[in-house]
Amino acid sequence: MSGTFGNPEIIEVNTDILLIGGGMAACGAAYEAVRWAGKDVKITLVDKAAMDRSGAVAMGLSAINTYLGENKPEDYVRMVSADLMGITRDDLVYDVGRHVDGTVHLFEEWGLPIWKTKETEGVALKDGGKPVRSGRWQIMINGESYKVIVAEAAKKALGIENIIERCFIVKLLLDTNEKNRIAGAVGFSVREHKLYVFKANAILNVCGGAVNIFRPRSLGEGTGRTWYPVWNAGSTYAMAAEVGAELTMMENRFVPARFKDGYGPVGAWFLLFKAQATNGFGENYVVKNAAMLKDFAPYDTATVVPTCLRNHAMLKEMKDGNGPIIMDTPTAMKKLAETMTPKEIKHLEAEAWEDFLDMCIGQAGVWAGMNIRPEETVSELMPTEPYLLGSHSGCCGIWVSGPEDIDSPAEWRWGYNRMTTVTGLFTAGDGVGASGHKFSSGSHTEGRIAGKEMVRFCLDHKGFKPSLKGDIKAIAEEIYMPVRNYIEHKDKTTSEDVNPNFISPKMFQMRLQKYMDEYVAGVATYYNTNAKLLEIGLHHLTMLKEDSTKLKARDLHELLRAWENYHRLRAAEAHLRHILFREETRYPGFFYRADFPKLDDANWKVFVNSKMNPETGEWTLRKVPHKDLVEKHYGGQKH
Repeated sequence: MSGTFGNPEIIEVNTDILLIGGGMAACGAAYEAVRWAGKDVKITLVDKAAMDRSGAVAMGLSAINTYLGENKPEDYVRMVSADLMGITRDDLVYDVGRHVDGTVHLFEEWGLPIWKTKETEGVALKDGGKPVRSGRWQIMINGESYKVIVAEAAKKALGIENIIERCFIVKLLLDTNEKNRIAGAVGFSVREHKLYVFKANAILNVCGGAVNIFRPRSLGEGTGRTWYPVWNAGSTYAMAAEVGAELTMMENRFVPARFKDGYGPVGAWFLLFKAQATNGFGENYVVKNAAMLKDFAPYDTATVVPTCLRNHAMLKEMKDGNGPIIMDTPTAMKKLAETMTPKEIKHLEAEAWEDFLDMCIGQAGVWAGMNIRPEETVSELMPTEPYLLGSHSGCCGIWVSGPEDIDSPAEWRWGYNRMTTVTGLFTAGDGVGASGHKFSSGSHTEGRIAGKEMVRFCLDHKGFKPSLKGDIKAIAEEIYMPVRNYIEHKDKTTSEDVNPNFISPKMFQMRLQKYMDEYVAGVATYYNTNAKLLEIGLHHLTMLKEDSTKLKARDLHELLRAWENYHRLRAAEAHLRHILFREETRYPGFFYRADFPKLDDANWKVFVNSKMNPETGEWTLRKVPHKDLVEKHYGGQKH
C-alpha cells in the first residue's frame, strides 16, 4: 500500500472535465458529455462510493416519478411551482420537462423493465407503449437494479480507466490567476493512503443533498435509518459555498410523511393502491382541515394540495391529540380486490411487498418484524426529520444559469446552462436550487444538460491552464488534520472517545443534530422556530465550527466521517441563515417561523440568495425578484 496513514501519497490528475459524484446526475453527465466530447475533451469521474450503488437510487425504486408522456412541459412547470408554494425557476423546470421523456426512453433501451398496459405489453415507450401510471407524473417499474443499469451505461461511455471510485472529494479549488474561476479539487481515497489533486477546466459538483444534519426520529436501535441516503452529507452545498458560489432557497427543506420507523415511501400506496391516510379516528385530515389550508393560499388551484400543506394538516391532528396518523392499507386492498380473481389478488399482495423490496428494504423488515400484513393491518405514518435537497419535493441548492433559448430575466442567464456563479463550476440534480420534482429521471436529465454544456465550455476555453490557489502540502495537512489530532493525543486518556484534545465525528454529529433539532425547527419543536432561537442556534454552530479543527480520525473511514460532518455543518449554517433572513412562514408543515406565522407574498414572494466570501467567511443574503414565465392560477386569478 502506497503512503502511510499520516503521510499519504499525493497523486496529481489533469483532466478537462471533472465529474464529482456517482449518482443519477453524474451518470447522466458522463453519458452525455462523452457523446459531444470526441477526442478533444478528457472526462474524469470521481465517486466516494461505487457507481453501481451510489446516490439516492442506490437501493432501487418502484417508480419513476417524472415522466410527462401525454402531459405538456407547461403543466409540469405549474405542478412544480404549486407544490413549492409559488417560488421556482420556471426556466429550469421547463428545461427538465421538455427533455426528461427522452432520458426515460434511454433507461428502457438499457434494460430497465417498465410496466405497460395490457394493450401495449412488449411495446417500447418510444414506439407507443403506454406505461402503467401510478399518478399523473409517475410510472411503475421493476427497479431493484435501476441504478446498476444506469451506472453501467455511464461506465461504458466513460471507460473504466477514467473513473476513480472510493475517493472522497472534500475541497474545490479556485484559480490563482483568474478571479472567481474554478481550477481543481482535492480529495482522499477511503481505501488507500492516497491524496488526489485534480486540475480541471470545468467541474460538475453533484454530491447529493444533506441528510443527518437534524436529529433523526430513529434513535438507539434504529440509529442510521433515514429516508434519504445517509451518505448525502451536504457536500454539494458546502463545497460550492466555500468557493463563493451563490446559493438559493436554502431555507427550503423537505419533511416527508413516511411509514413510521422504517421510513418506507408512501407514493405507491396513495397513487397506485389508492389508500387513504387518516387520523386515529378514521377522519381524512386534509379534507377535515381544508379551511385552515386556505390561510396559505394562493397556490395553483388547478393542481393537488402542496406537500407541505398536507403535512400542515397532519401536524394539527397530531398536536390536537387525534393521532396516530394511519395509512389504511386493508381497506385499499379490499377495494381493489373486489374486481379481481384470487390469482390477481395474490399478485396485488406481492406488489404491496415489492414496493418496499424494490426501494426500501428496511420497511419490509419492520413489517415482517412487527407481524404486519398490509392486507390485514393498518400502518402508522409520521413526518420525518428535515432534509435538504433540490431534486425531490424540495428546492434548496445553488443559483445556476438557465437555458439561453427561454425568454427569462437576464439575471437568470449568464452563458452556460447549469453553470453556477463561479466560472467553470456546474451542478445538477440536488445541487440546482429553485426547482424541484426532478427525482431520478429529471436528475439524470439535468446531468445530461450540464454534461453537454461543460463540453461546450471547455471547447470555448481551450487555452485555460489551471493554476491551483493554495499550497497543496498545506491543504493536505488540513485534510489530514483529524489524523494528526488522533496520533498526537490518543495516549493521553484511557478512553479514545473521551479526550479533551479532540472530538470524534460521531460526537460532533450529535452536537450538530441537537442544535439543529432544538433551534432550527426540527422534530423536537414540531418544526417551529423564531429569530431568538435561530440566533442562539447560530452561536452554537459558530462554536462547533471552531471545534471542527479538533475532529479526530483513527482510520480512513473515520476521516471520511469527519469531513462529511464538516460539510454537514456548512450546509446547516446556510440553512439556518436563510430561515433567519426569510421573515414569513412560506412552507407550513415543513417549518414555521412562529414570530412570522403567515405567508407574505407582498414582501417575500422572492428568491432568497446567499453568498459566502471565500476569503473572509462572511455571509451576505439578498432578495432576487421572482417571475412566472408560465401562466399560473392562484386563488382563481391568472398570473
